[in-house]
Order: sequence, then C-alpha cells, then structure tokens
Amino acid sequence: MAYDVHIIGGGMAGSEAAWQLARRGLKVRLSEMRGAGDTTPAHQGTGLAELVCSNSFRSDDHENNAVGLIHHEMRQLDSLIMGAAEVAKVPAGSALAVDRDVFSAEVEARLAALPSLEVVRERIDRLPDAGLTIVATGPLTAAALAESIGAATGAESLAFFDAIAPIVHRDSIDMDVAWMAARWDKGGKDYINCPLNKEQYIAFREGLLAGEKTEFREWEASTPYFEGCMPIEVMAERGEDTLRFGPMKPVGLDNPHWATAEHPNGRWPYAVVQLRQDNKLGTLWNMVGFQTKLKYAEQVRLFRTIPGLEKAEFARLGGLHRNTFLNSPVLLDRQLRLKSAPHVRFAGQITGCEGYVESAAIGLLAGLMTTDQLQGRDWSAPPRTTALGALLSHVTGDAEAETYQPMNVNFGLFPPVDESVKKKERKAAYTARAKRDLIGWIATRT
Repeated sequence: MAYDVHIIGGGMAGSEAAWQLARRGLKVRLSEMRGAGDTTPAHQGTGLAELVCSNSFRSDDHENNAVGLIHHEMRQLDSLIMGAAEVAKVPAGSALAVDRDVFSAEVEARLAALPSLEVVRERIDRLPDAGLTIVATGPLTAAALAESIGAATGAESLAFFDAIAPIVHRDSIDMDVAWMAARWDKGGKDYINCPLNKEQYIAFREGLLAGEKTEFREWEASTPYFEGCMPIEVMAERGEDTLRFGPMKPVGLDNPHWATAEHPNGRWPYAVVQLRQDNKLGTLWNMVGFQTKLKYAEQVRLFRTIPGLEKAEFARLGGLHRNTFLNSPVLLDRQLRLKSAPHVRFAGQITGCEGYVESAAIGLLAGLMTTDQLQGRDWSAPPRTTALGALLSHVTGDAEAETYQPMNVNFGLFPPVDESVKKKERKAAYTARAKRDLIGWIATRT
C-alpha cells in the first residue's frame, strides 16, 4: 500500500501517532520490528504498545495532578492510549492502572480496524532519505537505527538506566500478615501492604546493599540513572531512611493486624512494601517502586524476607536495561522535526520525555502536526498553560540543553499562576486554566 507517512516503532508513541493520522483517512505504514524475529532486552512479546515496566499510568486526578491533567487532555483529543486504558483498567486507588495484555490487545484491535493503516513487522535499520517519517522507536532503539540517527544528528544520544520491578502471584502472598488498603484510605483498598518493623527494615536494607548485583559492561559504567526510576538498592545506598521516605514509606497505612484497644485501627509500621494489581484477573501484583539490578537468585532470596512474601512466587523478576534519548532541545525544532532532516519527526521517549502517558502524548502531537502538514494547514501548538503544551515546549527548546534529562509532566513545566493564588489552591488553578485554554485551542482546529 502506498502511504503518506511512515511511522517507525509500534510502542505507545508510534501507536498513538498512527491512530491520530489514520483515523483522519491518511495512509500510514507502521513498522514494528518485534514479530519479525527481533526483540529488545525488556520486551516479552510482540504486541503493540506493550508495557515493559509498571502497569500504572499514575495519577488520574485531573484537578490536582499534572499527570491526571494530561490524561484529561488526551481524552479530549480522542487518544488511542487513553481509550484502550479505559477498557483495560484495574483497581489502583486514585491512579490509572491497566491489565497489560488486555491493554495491548485493545490497541492492536483499534488500529487493525483502520483501513488506511498497514502494520508491517519489519526492522528499519536507517532513517529514510525522503518521505514524511515519524521515528518512535523509544528508549530501546535497535543498534543499527541508533547509529543512523547518530549520523544524522551529528551528536551522540544521551543514555540512562531504566529498571523493571518484579511481579508476584497473588495467591502466594500471606494475607494473614499483609493487608489491603490505599494510603490514607484514598480510593479504596487497592494495594497489598507488607509491614516491616525497624529490625526487619534495617536487615532488608543491609541485604540490598550486600546483595549480588548485575555486572556492568564497559559502555554501561558511566551511564547515569534516571531519578524517576531509580533501582531500589541505589536508593538504599543514599542513606538509612531514604527508602522509608520513598517507595517504602509507611505514612497513612494503619496495619489492622497490629490493632490494640488503644489503637483499634492498628499502627503504622516502620516501613511498608506495597504491591499494585497488574492484571484484570487480580492474579498478578507488582512491587511498587522495586526496580532493581539485583541478580535473579538474590531477588528471590531477599524479597522473601519481606513479611507476607515469605512464600512469594514471582511471575517476573526485576531487570535493568539501557535507555537512549536525543538532546531534543538542540536537535529538534518546535514541531519535533530533526533540524538536519526536517522530513523526519521524533516522538515518544526517544525525545527525552519520561513515562507512558508522556510518551503517548508526544506521539499524539506528532500525529496532529503531520496531519496539519499533509492537509496544508499551519500548525499551532497547544498553549503552554496546558499539560500537552508545557511538555512539548520543554522537549523542543525550553529545557536547558546542557543538563537535559528525561522529564515527567509536572506543574514545574507550566507558566506560573497568579501570585495571589494561595499555595494550597495552586494545583487546582493550574488545571482549571489548562482546561479552559485547551477548549479554546481545540476550537481553533475544528
């Protein structure tokens, strides 16, 4: 099939970009190397938009949270990823989490229903010399294509480590020790909580520090970690209480197994390990914030010292892979086009945004930009007061190029609200302003 746009990469960003283009009748070729005999160190299957790390899209609170706001904005623009997430969602308190397999299958089904879209299982080893192209190969871009991108940009891509959390079979968790609750009882009893007293916590931290780790290759030794996905043992190295103020924080979690007459609801443990539902059936639960580079046998031994997980059976153990991304503020223009080859756009995590929804959001915008280009319409970016506009602006020039690192969407990327707004009301002010401005921007596109 002849096509108007070639999209390379069938992850979150590539799938979203393909959806935005093809549902408007434009002809799209979507190339995905998985399924053609190739894979990556992190992927397990061949499904489009496979989730390789957490199954959570994080907060769905669109009134007080920047991530929830970008969810809202993407829904207003008929996002494929948000639509599939709604079908595949599982309980997760105030967060949006999904069954991985259901989610990927829903993405594939919706794309397959578009007659102007062709999905081809093939590996692309070099950037096309001509023709509109969107590169959305993500942080695990194949070596040959990465070399081609490096040659076109004239600069080396940056890199950081991204780690994968373990997944536990629900029926192997001892619920006589663990209990179900959300922090401060917000959103329902959607997390499994494993309590540790001070002695257990200290022993666990010492085990993390002493545990046998994956050895680094020479090219990995100087690659920095991304702060938002730090291996748990690296956090442990930063101080005795770092984990207790991070993924193992106990605040807002009353342990009913420790109830007394004086404290009928129980007491807060010294530290807590939380698990979040990972599939619709509720049979798989992932260890929240437990990304790790410990060797597999060491993971099994150490994680089974956690109260409630003494007999844990693991559906997947943690892992570590190297992610690559462009110095986008230098290399890309405001429409995500490669300055040295403007027929090529980049989208998703390879641009230096971080997170599932952020990746999909940049893919959505790349799809709309390319649509406007093909239809002869001048592109007008969403206002910087919106989550989409703030993230796009950061990626395409507002960030400091010398210190550019992967970034989740957050209110720090937005223009400040009026100083007269009280601090406790600022988040709501950011979201109210964004929603108002997004409506105005959408109106200009119709």
